[in-house]
Amino acid sequence: MKIALAGNPNCGKTTLFNALTGSTAHVGNWPGVTVDKREGTYKKKGVKINVVDLPGIYSLSPYTPEEIVSRKYILDEKPDLVVNLVDVTNLERNLYLTTQILELDVPVVIALNMCDVIKKEKREVDVKRLETLFGVPVVKVSALKGTGLDELMRTVAENATKKRSGFSVIGCGRLAKTYAEAKELYEGEGADNVAFRAVKAIEKDAEEAKVNPIVANAVKMRLDENEDYEAAVADERYRYIAENAQDVIRGSREKTYKISKSDRIDRVLTHRIWGIPIFLLIMFAVFHLTFSEDFLYLGAMKAIPEAANPTVWNDIFGNGAINAPGTILFKLMELGTGKLGSLVSDAMPEGTWYTSMVTDGILGGVFSVLSFIPQILFLFLFLSILEDSGYMARVAFIMDRAFRKFGLSGKSFLPLLMCFGCAVPGIMATRTIESEKERRLTIMITPFFSCGAKLPIWACIGSVLLAGAYKDLIVYGVYVLGIVVAIASALILKKLVIKGETSAFIMELPEYRRPQFTNTMAHLWQKLKHYLFRAATIIAGATVVIWFLTNFSFSFRFVEDQGDSILGVVSKAFQWLFVPLGFGMGEDGWKFVVAAFSGLIAKEMVVSVMGMFAGMSEDVLEVDQSQLLSTGFGSFVAGMAGGVPAALAFMAFNLLSVPCMAAVGAASGEFSKKKYLWGAIAYWMLTAYVVSALVFWIGTYWWISLILVGVIAAAVVVKVLYSKYGKKAVKRAIEKKAD
Repeated sequence: MKIALAGNPNCGKTTLFNALTGSTAHVGNWPGVTVDKREGTYKKKGVKINVVDLPGIYSLSPYTPEEIVSRKYILDEKPDLVVNLVDVTNLERNLYLTTQILELDVPVVIALNMCDVIKKEKREVDVKRLETLFGVPVVKVSALKGTGLDELMRTVAENATKKRSGFSVIGCGRLAKTYAEAKELYEGEGADNVAFRAVKAIEKDAEEAKVNPIVANAVKMRLDENEDYEAAVADERYRYIAENAQDVIRGSREKTYKISKSDRIDRVLTHRIWGIPIFLLIMFAVFHLTFSEDFLYLGAMKAIPEAANPTVWNDIFGNGAINAPGTILFKLMELGTGKLGSLVSDAMPEGTWYTSMVTDGILGGVFSVLSFIPQILFLFLFLSILEDSGYMARVAFIMDRAFRKFGLSGKSFLPLLMCFGCAVPGIMATRTIESEKERRLTIMITPFFSCGAKLPIWACIGSVLLAGAYKDLIVYGVYVLGIVVAIASALILKKLVIKGETSAFIMELPEYRRPQFTNTMAHLWQKLKHYLFRAATIIAGATVVIWFLTNFSFSFRFVEDQGDSILGVVSKAFQWLFVPLGFGMGEDGWKFVVAAFSGLIAKEMVVSVMGMFAGMSEDVLEVDQSQLLSTGFGSFVAGMAGGVPAALAFMAFNLLSVPCMAAVGAASGEFSKKKYLWGAIAYWMLTAYVVSALVFWIGTYWWISLILVGVIAAAVVVKVLYSKYGKKAVKRAIEKKAD
């Protein structure tokens, strides 16, 4: 048996899906469409039901890819039953979609969600009235609390085998005659889903005209050319709901308006002045909890003395300070991978090429990536909590006002926010932006928002720079740098390349809710599976290839000096290009160039390649932070010829350059022309080079920053003066010339 879940965005559909399917859920893409496809299996009391979570939609009209996917799935795949999830706290709006689903020849069960909220307000839903009104079973549920789910699935099992013909509320109003005639034409052709197709033909639906061109055209010929039938049909749906479902919810709601808890919270979090600073403080707290090695700032206050003889446990939990939870988990994972690597190394013969390949190549590269899994999951845990609580929807709202100044709308924020997880779904999510120019502009700045794959780069380098004392600030600063560059890029591109009006932004703000544990854990499990898959396939395979190229010469002989290897010789030929960026300087500069360019394949490769060059070292995991600089990876990073400014420039280059080949593929599918893709790649690389050079030179010669500030200040003053006096002078000169 196969059922589909359909409903509006923010109605609790994903929560219901996770509650029904649990660990069986898996995510992919619909064939030919970059829209998430979620499937799972409900298994309980001997019943096995395949559940498909359709994208959240407001209608079955072909306005968005999500609506097209949902519509085609029900019409073409023919599920055994559709569960229409309705948010009972927004009944009228949700029932609009219900009236469309009921037009399909498919069994339907209406699930009234959030009935627990209505009950708290001392109100009750008249289920029997709704069943009589729409002619299908209605079940009360709470997806968040898991109540009513057994009854829902029992009702689903009972009705999935029953045939049902579509019913349209349009046949009950002023368009009844038009609907009856259209329906008769479709019945004469022996079409399926007659009620649905008749209504779509009346609306002059483009998708229906493609499927049944002859009948749709015959219906169109009978319509009044001067009437907007799409709007008329929408009016009929809302009229039917208003007249018949008005008294479905009964009870003693207070007559005086009472400000809800969500409204009281929004007065602070969405404040027009304090909204964005509060968001930045929340994000800093997230990074501090994840990366800080002085969690409570006790080290800065010298409140805890450093141990005279530090041990490995001092390093894990803190020496002279207290490590943040994310840092403790990272160090424990690092200890485990280091011990495992040492066991493998001790079990293999010394001095052989295959020992080097396994320990320095495969394990050195893969383990350096796996060590950061706890911190990545910790960061995503917080982001998932903020998203599930409803706060991130508010951030999109408050960002809309700021984004408009840069040629973007709040619609761009959600795809950009997704890029903090991965650039690929973020780029795909730009399809929700109607304006083609705004969509292009959003894609152009997506790589500047640091994804999870880049996080190990910031974390490992932040642990080395300045003895790791400001690791959380460095990581936070990288994220802020990406946002600043994205804003500057949006301004430049909007003014010079991608000109056009910014689209309107309308978004429904969900109520604040407590995040569901199972939903959050399912989200983290998906992230972990994706990360482990890349580590075991792409990263491991690419690391072996790079190890071979850095350990064998063109004559395929094992070399002692990696500079004489195939990759060493080739990289040194191009090393001079990156000397202005700092990290290309010195004897080991070519190694950092290789690491940076390996990130163009997958950003996880950067740390993997650096770990391979640094070599595995058990000692790194058994010393405190003050000794880290003289060992293994720390020594390799600290050995940059350009010093700290070069390391910061290296981070900036990896932040802003091409994110990965998967992201390039996603961008290729979204751009309407190939020239836009090549233009984006060129812009990403140029931006990475210029900003990295600025970071290095300003960091090396701090007085350059004073000159830049002076130039920017002078430009602002000139612009203000011109706006105030120059335009008037030009206008007077033109008027004088005209006279």
